[in-house]
Amino acid sequence: MNQSLSRRERLRTLGAIRRLFESGEGGFVYPFRYLCFAEADTMPSVRLLFSVPKRYHKRANKRNLLKRRMREAYRLNKAELGEHSASMDLALIYSAKEVLSYARMEHAIKKILAKVAENV
Repeated sequence: MNQSLSRRERLRTLGAIRRLFESGEGGFVYPFRYLCFAEADTMPSVRLLFSVPKRYHKRANKRNLLKRRMREAYRLNKAELGEHSASMDLALIYSAKEVLSYARMEHAIKKILAKVAENV
């Protein structure tokens, strides 16, 4: 499977983001809160949104570090979503007040992807 994270895989449009936050189903796996919105579609795809709130991490360099780690962990483990027949939007929101190691973040993202894959 291709391990890149192209622009097509990023959730960018305001309407799609609004729909995800209004009617998406979610959960919490420390240190992430996640939201998922899936709909049957002829062209299955996964689009992601990565967010680190300014409320807990005031410095932009820390927020950028955390988002880079999140993107890398997803990119290397996106094969765990497997094949599905739905178009899916997924938001990963970092909720911890401290900066955690890449290994802990990767473990949490693997859990989230497994939960989302079994629900879709």
